[in-house]
Amino acid sequence: MENSCDLLIMNASVVIPKVGITTDTNIVIESGKIKSVTKSANNISATKKIDARGKYVLPGVIDPHVHYGVYTPINDAARTESRSAAVGGVTTMIRMLRLFDRYSQNKITEQLQASKDSHYIDYSIHASILRPDQVSDIPYLRELGITSLKIYMSLGGGELNRIHMDLAPGTYGARDGLVDMTDELMSSTVRQGASINSTILVHAENPQVCSEHMRIAKEKGMARLEAWSYSRPPYSEAQSIATISDLVRRNGSANLYFVHIGSTAAIDAILAQREKGRSNYYMETCPHYLTHTTAFGDLKGKVTPPIRSKSDVQSVWSALRNGIIDTVGTDHVANRLQMKIGKGDIWSALSGFPGVATMLPVLLSKGVNENRIDLERVAEVTSYNTARIFDMYPKKGTIQPGSDADLTLIDLDLEKTVTPDLLQSYSDYTIYDGWKLRGWPIMTIVRGNVVMEDGKVANEALGHGEFVPRPVLIT
Repeated sequence: MENSCDLLIMNASVVIPKVGITTDTNIVIESGKIKSVTKSANNISATKKIDARGKYVLPGVIDPHVHYGVYTPINDAARTESRSAAVGGVTTMIRMLRLFDRYSQNKITEQLQASKDSHYIDYSIHASILRPDQVSDIPYLRELGITSLKIYMSLGGGELNRIHMDLAPGTYGARDGLVDMTDELMSSTVRQGASINSTILVHAENPQVCSEHMRIAKEKGMARLEAWSYSRPPYSEAQSIATISDLVRRNGSANLYFVHIGSTAAIDAILAQREKGRSNYYMETCPHYLTHTTAFGDLKGKVTPPIRSKSDVQSVWSALRNGIIDTVGTDHVANRLQMKIGKGDIWSALSGFPGVATMLPVLLSKGVNENRIDLERVAEVTSYNTARIFDMYPKKGTIQPGSDADLTLIDLDLEKTVTPDLLQSYSDYTIYDGWKLRGWPIMTIVRGNVVMEDGKVANEALGHGEFVPRPVLIT
């Protein structure tokens, strides 16, 4: 029937990227897709109706930067971390996959198979290229719908040449691997990736600079978060941004996406390269670069690149507000506090912490409710831009007829005190523990299915999440 649907969201203030906020609006959903967005709901018959009066509806939040499957295998991690994501209003998460084996030797298909029926929300994958023989796997990855590749400029030389890999399904115990990210490996990855229009994600830090600063910091007996920031200085990021840009120009052009940018120096370096042209330059920041400085003081705050100064925090907010930063991702790491703190010092502590459930609340509380950014900008950096950069638009990233019915309903006045239990991750800690945040998602809808309502994730939604091959095809 023309006037029937599965789900009708009524009387909402709908945030449509590049259009604006339309009040008293109804969203008609059928078969997991948006059927129409209309002012009139007269004579529409719906199996389920939701009155969203006084609430805002955002396009489903996409987290483009999530590490899960590293400290627990993906068959477990998918359940816990997609559940936490749903609590935070996230409808699609992109896994940052690190395999030390060839992707083409059934290793990636093993990961995809183990991921099936284990997610509450939709998911996709970035593939890290860590060895020369993985470069030839790039066309195969694209056949599977994986169109984004990550290079770790931070690995190679000195003592900074090891990183934890994703576990094989069903196995336990952290596994690390030796990585030497040479100029030749970067060049071949960029050439192969650019030839098939893949996006290249870049972790930009100079390992030689960082190794030397770490040596000096240890000799001086430095041991707090300030030591971590000193040992990985912002100019190391700026140098690496210039290096990869020069390398790309020698090989043609590419789509470059710089992950976890949190310093003034890194922002300025990317802007300088944007002005030179030829390649597309995208910039991602993370919530912790908007909220934390080295004054936080707690080992839980160790992350790479480090949290910086108050001035850097102000620069990141400015860049986010003014459209310089394209996306927000969390760099979520699903680890436990006992693992995290290591031997109780900054050098043995693990880098990274959970964040997928707090990304949107931080942006709403510290951004919208404190007048730093508006809701339209939130929708752009958490959904629209991400979907466009990573070949998911218009299936994801907007609210329009034909798009997936991925929606995040929010209450800007709802205040909650953050606790690890509230966030429902495998991780048993958060850097926002005890923070009062105002502005929370109250409902997460994935392809027309209510996955989370009022902080409770529907048990029956486990397995609803699907792999999103890219580029998407609209049917």
